[in-house]
Amino acid sequence: MEAAGSSSSQNGYQPHVLAVDDNLVDRKLVEKLLKNSSFKVTTAENGRSALEFLGLLDEHEHEHNNIECGDRSKVNMIITDYCMPGMSGYELLKKIKRCSRMKEVPVVVVSSENVPTRINKCLEEGAEMFMLKPLKQSDVVKLKCQLMMN
Repeated sequence: MEAAGSSSSQNGYQPHVLAVDDNLVDRKLVEKLLKNSSFKVTTAENGRSALEFLGLLDEHEHEHNNIECGDRSKVNMIITDYCMPGMSGYELLKKIKRCSRMKEVPVVVVSSENVPTRINKCLEEGAEMFMLKPLKQSDVVKLKCQLMMN
């Protein structure tokens, strides 16, 4: 298993989270909170990098159809910022959910803006949760509980 992160936790189970955020400070904060809760963390600075890591970036087909996306059960959860240049967290969510092998992976969307229509749009598209920035340790505990239930 390839994964960026620290050594394994005491109980042996270390969920792997892909954290996507264009803001370095926010990315580092999420990474620190997750690692404090014994998560393995891989970070990506934009949607394209996240898709590349997940094996969903096909240079020739640009994921127009419901692609069979290599065996990429690399991550247990994806946390993405909503507002990012190039590809929003919402667009990233849609691409992930369109892939047959990735659609079961929970995606959590985070944003500094509490916009109900945005929140509903993400939840309707398959987001597991929508959380407000800045994330706190209590939010990460909720995420871990959510993962244990899946």
